[in-house]
Formats: sequence, C-alpha cells, structure tokens
Amino acid sequence: MCVTAVESRPAGVLGSDERPIHRPFGARVKAFVALTKPRIIELLLITTVPVMFLAQQGVPDLKLVLLTCLGGYLSAGGANALNMYIDRDIDALMDRTSQRPLVTGMVSPPECLAFGITLAVVSTLLFGLTVNWLSAWLSLGALLFYVVVYTMILKRRTAQNIVWGGIAGCMPVLIGWTAVKDSLTWAPVILFLVIFFWTPPHYWPLSMKVKDDYARVGVPMLPVIASNKVVAKQIVIYSWVMVAVSLLLTPLGYTGWFYTAVALASGGWWLWEAHALQNRAKAEVTGGKLKEMRLFHWSITYVSLLFVAVAVDPFLR
Repeated sequence: MCVTAVESRPAGVLGSDERPIHRPFGARVKAFVALTKPRIIELLLITTVPVMFLAQQGVPDLKLVLLTCLGGYLSAGGANALNMYIDRDIDALMDRTSQRPLVTGMVSPPECLAFGITLAVVSTLLFGLTVNWLSAWLSLGALLFYVVVYTMILKRRTAQNIVWGGIAGCMPVLIGWTAVKDSLTWAPVILFLVIFFWTPPHYWPLSMKVKDDYARVGVPMLPVIASNKVVAKQIVIYSWVMVAVSLLLTPLGYTGWFYTAVALASGGWWLWEAHALQNRAKAEVTGGKLKEMRLFHWSITYVSLLFVAVAVDPFLR
C-alpha cells in the first residue's frame, strides 16, 4: 500500500515559508526538546545502561555510562526530529500527534531539519571521539535505519512497518555492550532479538487503540488492515517467541538465577495478558472493553523489569 503525502498547514503559521505569529522563547525551548521525544528515549536508555553492567559484569565506568547515555539521547533525538520533519503532513491530521511542534508551528520545518541533522552529526562524533567508533557507527546506523528505512520506506507502504522498522529500537542494546567491550558477542545479540520480538506486541495494542488515526492518513498499521482477532493472534505469536528468546541468556552462561526468575515471572504475566487480549478479540469485544492498552502499559513495565534484572544479575552470581 503506497500513500501520497497529504498537504497541511500547521496551526499558527501564516504560510509554508513564514514563521508563526507568536513563539515565546520558553515555549520554543520546550518545543525543540519535544522534537527529540524524550519519553521514548527514556525507554531506549533503559535497554542501554543495564547491558553495560552485564558487559562489565559489575559497575561500568561512570563517565563512560554518562557519555553513552548522552550520545544515545542525541542520536535518538536527531532520529525523532527527522521523523517529525518527514511525517509533518500526516501528524497534522492525527489526533495523537496534533500538538507536535511542527504542527503547532512552534518550530518551522527548516529548523527541525537542521536540528535533526545537527544532532545526528554531534552524536556520531561524540560516540566516536569519547566512547569508540564501533558504537558510533551502530548509533548512526540506527538513526539512518529509523529515518530512511522505517519512516521514508516502510511506514506508509506495509503493515510490516513496525516489525522491521523496530530494528532501530533494538540497536541501543548493541551500543551499550560495545561501549564497554568494543566488540560483540551472543549476549547483546540475544537481547537485541528480545527487543525485536517485543516491539510488535508492544506497539500493536496502541495501534489498535488509535487505528482510526492511522486509517485517516492511510498508514497501513496492522490493526488498520486486519481484524482484532488477526492482530491479537500475531501478538500472541510474537510474545511466545520473545519470552523464549529472553530465556536463552542463562543456558549460554551470561546470566544466573535472578535474571531467570524475573524473565520467567514477567514473561509469564505478559503471556497471560496477551492471551487474555486474544480471548477478548475472539469474542469480538470492541471499544473500551477490549482493554488493549493493558498489554501496552505492561509491555513497558516488562522491558524495564527484564533489563533491571540484566543489570542486577552480575552482582548475585
């Protein structure tokens, strides 16, 4: 499915090349911060820092952690800003994105583009000069994958957009490991795969909630083109694979009893919620009674618990 970009004129803007009528300095600063999507970046850092503890098998160098987090924030922030620049036409038509800085006119498209590119360059150099160049190239690769492959190619063309586009969100795991080791092994690859299989069942429940938004702008998220029963079945399949992959770390010798216990308990609860959603979908429950957001909110808790266990486990072995 291919969609042609929709023309829109953000609120508060006189014309396509004109500045908004009123843009207070404080509001402008908040708008540029909003371009980086800080709430999403929090989740990325949750998967970065614990992996550094696992790689170090203890407490990593604090300066290295801070530089890695700063580089990761700037890189992800640049990717998010460029994503908003590209998606500004559909953002203006969707309820959940109607207050983004480009839509309100608090930031102009040229400013957003320059901001995103600047963050991309600065983050790459910061990683390369203060951490290592392997982490720098992984960070840049994640940014380009999110902006080009997901936003420009996949998002408006295929229901598999979030599946393959989610690869960008898996990269912080590799970056956290390479920041400490300057090399890769099976442990970060396994955790990369956990996030890969986590992303669709994390995002599809939210897409079910706001599918009318996506349908309005022609973005073929899976819930837009498939029934709730089909989506829920896919969620269950990905969930089982995700939990199974998460348990590979222990038999391969990277983690011990604590991580295993947390992975089993949190994964078991995830599967309970996934199957409950599937049962409600099979019963053709709709609206608020579908309770699809229960799994979405739990998915954030799950990944937080799992990666905290990754960080704590080395101290209990």
